[in-house]
Amino acid sequence: MSAETLCEIENSYYSYQQLINLYANHKEEWFGDIDVNLYGWFSANSSSVLGAILTKFQNNLNTVRIFAEKSESILKRNGFLSHFGHSKAIDYNHTAIAYQVLSTEDDRYFNNYVFKEFISRPDLPVMTDALKRKLAESIYEIFINAKMHSQTEKIFVCGQFFPKKHKIIFTITDIGIGIKNVVNNRFGSNLSAIQAIEWAIQDKHTTKKDVSGGIGLALLHEFIKLNRGTVQIVSNEGFWELSHTGKVVRSFTNEFPGTMVNISVCTNDANQYMLSKEVTDDIF
Repeated sequence: MSAETLCEIENSYYSYQQLINLYANHKEEWFGDIDVNLYGWFSANSSSVLGAILTKFQNNLNTVRIFAEKSESILKRNGFLSHFGHSKAIDYNHTAIAYQVLSTEDDRYFNNYVFKEFISRPDLPVMTDALKRKLAESIYEIFINAKMHSQTEKIFVCGQFFPKKHKIIFTITDIGIGIKNVVNNRFGSNLSAIQAIEWAIQDKHTTKKDVSGGIGLALLHEFIKLNRGTVQIVSNEGFWELSHTGKVVRSFTNEFPGTMVNISVCTNDANQYMLSKEVTDDIF
């Protein structure tokens, strides 16, 4: 039996490195028993990332158990622990965005889920229905690109409203081949993970012919900058983050088994947002 401890998992480079280390330590293990202890804080939206990694272990016919003393309540309320032998709990606080494991064929369900669980939340800044639809379309593009390009079988989604931190965080994770391998395989290039992420987020770039480019983040970038939120991408060994303070890129030791997109929106934003009629997709 193998036991691992994850300590104070937040939405940070160092927390993602812990999760990547967990995967690296057990990715070759078959028919084993893997216990994962969540020590201290565990950011509930990170269920998306942890669930993706643990599914990889289960695909190798390992038995996975999770012990989460401090975070057990929220991880029951968002439904994450029910995938690992625990009971579910009712989310009376209405702060959880439910953990879901989706097939790549669940396009319509995903679109409805994003709009209901995330975009339509009253905690988000005030925005017009037209902008809500555009933001939902942007997130849907992330799903579609994972489906078309990454060779993933499952997509893992989750989120959480943190009232005291004035944030809503929504996370999408796949267990595909990663952006670096998608781009390099398509073009015969030798880009690093960071270079591939930078290439993929450009609005007109695509690895498919006759398909609109980018991975669905152009409009999100614009909104996040105005809202003072954050977008993070983890793929292969690359970490990419954009916030109102600028861009951060770093490399991990070992590779993440797929791609994660993390969207953090500030809820204490008194601004009202709409799409400009004069310049398409500008936000004011």
